[in-house]
Amino acid sequence: MTERPSTVLVVDDEPQIVRALRINLSARGYKVVTAHDGAAALRAAAETKPDVVVLDLGLPDMDGNEVIDGLRGWSTVPIIVLSARGDSTDKVRALDAGADDYVTKPFGMDELLARLRAAVRRSAVTGADDASAVVETGSLRIDLAAKRVRRDGADVHLTKTEWGVLELLVRNRGRLVAQKQLLHEVWGPSYDTESHYLRVYLAQLRRKLEAEPSRPRHLLTEPGMGYRFEM
Repeated sequence: MTERPSTVLVVDDEPQIVRALRINLSARGYKVVTAHDGAAALRAAAETKPDVVVLDLGLPDMDGNEVIDGLRGWSTVPIIVLSARGDSTDKVRALDAGADDYVTKPFGMDELLARLRAAVRRSAVTGADDASAVVETGSLRIDLAAKRVRRDGADVHLTKTEWGVLELLVRNRGRLVAQKQLLHEVWGPSYDTESHYLRVYLAQLRRKLEAEPSRPRHLLTEPGMGYRFEM
């Protein structure tokens, strides 16, 4: 049985770099998908489920770190940043956002290919199997890549903080997410004890998303412990 070729999503707005990567990666048996801006990259990642993403930070419509953030909302795909930004601050920011590796332009093709092979191997060893970018229940449709929620076919507006809470719960659906983890990841480490924030925001989310907010079906509370999202 022939192995499925690994798919690489190349995200860069420089045509010559995209062309060079396409030629070199295709010659080595990779399937190459390309995107020239952040929005197209998120769509392509959701549609093609690549094995690795090679991402430029300087995109025309959004910063590459926003793309990393969007991907990490639902995907564990290895991300190799390929950027002209060589400052250590930029590297730390991208790695903190969720990138797995960072290569500075101009780059050696052999080095990039070696890092790409290592990323694909790590992904295979960990058995990374991304949750679907779109989660659907009876009345809700939550698109983690597009950061969009629909209830009964109508768009639901969420604030940035409401989305942060919902996204973390949906990514861990079926599992308890501790109060401290929610506060730490959504608000920051200095808010680890501010549990009243969660009561306020879960109440808001239930009003927007649950058919019966007082008897929630999806956004459940585990008293004294945390919260979980159930399908």
